[in-house]
Amino acid sequence: MRHINLISVFLLLSVTTGVVHSKIYKWIDENGKTHMSDKPPRIIDFDEVKVKVNVISSQQSLIKNSPSSTIDNKIALPNKKIVMYGAEWCGVCKKAKRYFNAKNIAFTEYDIDKSKRGRREYEKLGGGGIPIILIGKQRMNGFSVSSFQRLYQSP
Repeated sequence: MRHINLISVFLLLSVTTGVVHSKIYKWIDENGKTHMSDKPPRIIDFDEVKVKVNVISSQQSLIKNSPSSTIDNKIALPNKKIVMYGAEWCGVCKKAKRYFNAKNIAFTEYDIDKSKRGRREYEKLGGGGIPIILIGKQRMNGFSVSSFQRLYQSP
């Protein structure tokens, strides 16, 4: 009987997943480049990042070899490079960042106030407002979810 109990415990432990708690830190260096690490930086200004772990169900595993994934099971995600030129104080930039993070969309961010490279590229784009978001080879001035999704989905 004890042998059966040990086997039951082993099986139970082998099919459950463990939860690991860790902190992720995010900061922007003097060149406007965003960094993330599991160790806090030695600088004062950094954010703690909340990490959401995605779990794949058996139904989703059928599409795991597909070249795209989905947002809310409605919109296919192409593999396009996203670059955003904005500023820390910009509310629309914050809205765009929240959306990208919530949808797990990778993006590169340049703060035009803190990054010389970001300011230079922004000016080359003829920037008159922020954010400017580059989606592959397409450009978006400002941010709205519907406009972003339309550009992100276009070929």
